[in-house]
Amino acid sequence: MTDTAEQILVVDDARDIREPLGQYLKKQGFRVRLAANAAEARGIVETARIGLVVLDVMMPGEDGLSLCRWLVARGGPPVILLTAMADETDRIVGLELGADDYVTKPFNPRELLARVRAVLRRAPPPPPAFDGTRRRFAGWTHDPAARDLRHEDGRVAELTSGESRLLALFLDAPRTVLDRARLLDLMAGREAKAYDRAIDNQISRLRRKIEDDPRHPRLILTEWGGGYLLAADVEVAP
Repeated sequence: MTDTAEQILVVDDARDIREPLGQYLKKQGFRVRLAANAAEARGIVETARIGLVVLDVMMPGEDGLSLCRWLVARGGPPVILLTAMADETDRIVGLELGADDYVTKPFNPRELLARVRAVLRRAPPPPPAFDGTRRRFAGWTHDPAARDLRHEDGRVAELTSGESRLLALFLDAPRTVLDRARLLDLMAGREAKAYDRAIDNQISRLRRKIEDDPRHPRLILTEWGGGYLLAADVEVAP
């Protein structure tokens, strides 16, 4: 298993399902993250690069269908639902919400593995990382090919593919106001498919990773009329 292997998030409140499934997927060459509830899953998705989510529908507190709706609205990653054998309604609702597939419990791990691989094959390839140029701004160095962001003080910010593309757009046009419509036009892939507020959500997540005080941003500024601006000079990194 390498750092380039796809990362799967398994979300299930049942430890006797979550942990063995995670171990099985690791043996098949995937990187795996585990979450026992929706709150843990949200935190992981917002900070890590997740290629696919295996999501139990029936969980205490926020259920899997609600989490699925949130994942689809923010632009991915793909979702495979784990549903009860007799609960056809959950399967239909999940697919209508935008889930990519489902597996009924109890399930054969080999069947789930086949469905994981099939969904990943169907998922659109990530758009090209612009021209691949590494660039520096405000002490940060962005490597779009690796989706890597490092500060000169040693901090490292792990970016999702959508966050990396969004940052690259700002680095292409520093000190220039980009409105939501333009950002949506330029942001290809699942991240841009839902609605324009998805851009605001991604801006908020990006600010939490690069701003000293996200509540009072100094790098990515909000401009009157619904636009954003990168208030920093940009240079090519060696």
